[in-house]
Amino acid sequence: MSTLVTDPTDLDKMRAACQAAAAALDYLAPHVRPGITTGELDRLCMDYITNVLKVESATVGYAPPGYTPFPASICTSVNHVICHGIPGDKVLKNGDIMNIDVTVIKDGWFGDTSRMYYIGEPSILARRLTETTYDCMWLGIEQVRPGATLGDIGHAIQKHAEKNGFSVVREYCGHGVGRKFHQDPQVLHYGKPNTGVRLEPGMIFTIEPMINSGRKEIRTLADGWTVVTRDHSLSAQWEHSILVTDSGYEILTVSENMPAPPAFVSKP
Repeated sequence: MSTLVTDPTDLDKMRAACQAAAAALDYLAPHVRPGITTGELDRLCMDYITNVLKVESATVGYAPPGYTPFPASICTSVNHVICHGIPGDKVLKNGDIMNIDVTVIKDGWFGDTSRMYYIGEPSILARRLTETTYDCMWLGIEQVRPGATLGDIGHAIQKHAEKNGFSVVREYCGHGVGRKFHQDPQVLHYGKPNTGVRLEPGMIFTIEPMINSGRKEIRTLADGWTVVTRDHSLSAQWEHSILVTDSGYEILTVSENMPAPPAFVSKP
């Protein structure tokens, strides 16, 4: 059952947590360049969220059932890595694409967001995949309003991805977020219209499509966390935390440093 957040004070605390997460990604942007390691980016982020933002990392030591504790403040998923990439000695090079995913805790509330970054100049395919995935996220967001369903969100994302010759990862999805890192509802990035849970004001969840340039099948590496495309094709992901309002939606992790919304986006 979804947790509804309607108290104005609680909503302001959730907004603050989400804005802190967005600020961490803003801070990292100029540091994402050829020659830096993913481990260095993690150290920069941990220092910034701890000493500047004065918030807590939600991922350091995070260990859901069946997993070893995650060792870093960010997930760094480069090229064919779909999600949960562990920062380390991986050196970024010109042409790479990378998703950085960060979750912070502020006053007991979790803020969760992720973005794609180009390292130097990406290939035509990498750019098209990244831009299509961004559009997929926004097409999902545009479905959010009271009375709509989770299936509406998934269908909009799947339809656009497949129309462009890409595939949607099935095993990982968006999720409710608030006083807990992961909670109901599960937000699938594929589906059928008018199916699944109906949206209500006060629901907060992430929309975070993972889109592959090749096939949808995945593989988990020996570290137990890193998920890659089975066919070694590129993968991209964008993520926002969304509040269902009385009339539509509010993006809690919005930042002026993200790309502009696509032209099809209406004002919520």
